[in-house]
Amino acid sequence: MGKKEQINNEKHKDIERVQAVLQLLKKQAPLSVKQEKLCNNACVERFLKVKGENVKKAAKHLRNCLNWRDSLGIDHLIADEFAAELAEGLAYVSGHDDESRPVLIFRIKQDYQKFHSQKLFTRLLVFTLEVAIQTMAKSVEQFVILFDASFFRSASAFMNILLASLKIIADYYPGRLHKAFVIDPPSLFSYLWKGVKTFVDLAPLTMVVSSLDFEESLEFNDFTAYPRAASLRFNPSSISSNGKIGSCSSSRFSFTVSHHFDSVKPWYLSLADTSSAKVGPTTNMGPAISPLNARSYSFASPIDRTPRGNNNMGPMKKSFFPSTPLPTKSKDMVDHSEIHHPRAMRPSFFQSPAMFFKKDGGKGHTISRVDKCRESFQPFLKFYRRPYDEMIYRSKMRPPLGGLISIVSPHIRRRHMSASQRF
Repeated sequence: MGKKEQINNEKHKDIERVQAVLQLLKKQAPLSVKQEKLCNNACVERFLKVKGENVKKAAKHLRNCLNWRDSLGIDHLIADEFAAELAEGLAYVSGHDDESRPVLIFRIKQDYQKFHSQKLFTRLLVFTLEVAIQTMAKSVEQFVILFDASFFRSASAFMNILLASLKIIADYYPGRLHKAFVIDPPSLFSYLWKGVKTFVDLAPLTMVVSSLDFEESLEFNDFTAYPRAASLRFNPSSISSNGKIGSCSSSRFSFTVSHHFDSVKPWYLSLADTSSAKVGPTTNMGPAISPLNARSYSFASPIDRTPRGNNNMGPMKKSFFPSTPLPTKSKDMVDHSEIHHPRAMRPSFFQSPAMFFKKDGGKGHTISRVDKCRESFQPFLKFYRRPYDEMIYRSKMRPPLGGLISIVSPHIRRRHMSASQRF
């Protein structure tokens, strides 16, 4: 019973604080219908949480937010004002994560600020935030933002856009940001961010990641996936030929010179058996070798001749080419008990005093900040790579943000009227 009474008392105090903030707002100036709808209990609680449950500071902050929204004309924002931005996909809501939080993507280009004012960018930012808030469920209060900085060459230009966006979110959308990711920024951005992030309120929620860290590790059996590695002078008819081609041949392949003057590469390889003397058995030696990987397999080491990326090939032979025998394994060759592995050097005070006084965080290795950023960005990678569709984004807009398209419902069709029905 004691815990339930404490919980009830805390809820009662929270309700009293919310009512006190609303009373202070109404004393300063009466609230309109839209402002009363905006200043619900959840909104006032977010402002109280940011201001440390201080009623006067929260009421002042909320009044400044209402005045800013009136000056910017947020209630009159519609999608028709940003037709060019929506067509290019500069700012949009890509979808919702596993916890139903909307994921916003900003792909602002560097030349955008040259032809557009800062006020127009602010209106575009606020419009996208309002669309994301409209798509939220009742139990969701936060969103995730992905800033794609790959279109920027100047680190300072992108820093101006990032700081302006984070300041607007911190001042007028407190408690709304869950995480923000800066993807592929310019090379000098990391140095500027280290000096500026101490003065940014939302810096702890902002992470810098690189899309190159999430490239899939592909494995290939041959070089067919690399078209540049293939010879441009390859003749497919040479595979089935058994005649001797050219002046140089072996049991593995033959080398011939083309006499065409317009050839890019005046040579090509053939896997035809053109040699009279064969080395090793003539049975099938395993998987077929294409002319694209014959040269790489013939000059590779015995270890590299094993197939890559395919472990379900059944019983494998010892090697692709019996002419290069491998040494037989014997137990008497190496005595593992006599191998002395080099000892790891302990940190010395003279080498690095910081490493000497550093304490281990645990038995295992500590996770660096870069690894934490990668793990945090992993669930949102699919939203970053998902192609943009304007119609899908417009379908998420509710009136009046969607403009005329959302106001006039698409399922309402105009019926055909005859001349007698018109008069």
